[in-house]
Amino acid sequence: MKKLHKYLGFIMVLPFIAWAVTGVYFFIKPGYKSAYESLPIQTYAITDTIELKVNEAWLESRVIKSILGTHLLVKTDDGWQHRDLNTLNIIETPTQKQIEILLNDAIKHNPLRYGNIASIDGLKVITDTDVRISLNWNNMSLYQQGKDTDFINQMYKIHYLQWTGIKSIDKVLGIIGLILVLLLAFLGVRMSIAYKKVSI
Repeated sequence: MKKLHKYLGFIMVLPFIAWAVTGVYFFIKPGYKSAYESLPIQTYAITDTIELKVNEAWLESRVIKSILGTHLLVKTDDGWQHRDLNTLNIIETPTQKQIEILLNDAIKHNPLRYGNIASIDGLKVITDTDVRISLNWNNMSLYQQGKDTDFINQMYKIHYLQWTGIKSIDKVLGIIGLILVLLLAFLGVRMSIAYKKVSI
């Protein structure tokens, strides 16, 4: 039993170190605020009177005003749609110039993190500070992710034994890790009880 406990201890050294280091990191949470900062599209007060013909197929509708103008966002059974306020036709995608204007307005509050737009590929933008921004045109929302976000996500993978990148294998590793921890604890308790009995 003592040898088994010893061997299990050696096997679990690396996971224990990984759990300890990442656990301390998650407790302190350095850089979390910037890494997971919410990046909303800048909206402005609507001063014009809007008469909207609501369609029965719409589950929800929102009207917002950005630097590009007024937008009609409609939710149907198929999800959110971006529609023209006058014709009610679906606007599939914005132009690259519209994306540039919209993003520059959104990131101007934090130039240290976002810098300037370096490239635009469809609805994905990369800044010169290596921050990747995705635009969801249908519901007018933004998602940002930088190298710090990637690092924290990697720390989570290490903590939860997601070491291979293959979900099925990582799931097995996680289960095995938990079983070994319980077995290590169980053997430790058994050895402790046995030691006390011998001492008595």
